[in-house]
Amino acid sequence: MVRIRLTRMGKRNRPFYRIVVVDQRKKRDGAYIESLGYYDPVRDPAEMRVDVDKAVEWILKGAQPSKTVRDIFKKFGVMKKVHETKYGKKEEGGE
Repeated sequence: MVRIRLTRMGKRNRPFYRIVVVDQRKKRDGAYIESLGYYDPVRDPAEMRVDVDKAVEWILKGAQPSKTVRDIFKKFGVMKKVHETKYGKKEEGGE
């Protein structure tokens, strides 16, 4: 199964993470298929960047985001965009 998860980068006591698409059986910091962005929790406030279009594309192909990545994607509206793409926007008025 293909997962979207974080891989640790940076120095000791100064971590930052890349958001990557990877086969579930690979090691945490092993080879990955594609990088979608990054997350730096050390900065105040935490700095995040995500390629929304690539993320939506991978989720629609069946990649499963980890819990942390899913929370990051919610902040960027990725999960909402996936839902709208899959099920269509609800029409206002209901008629």
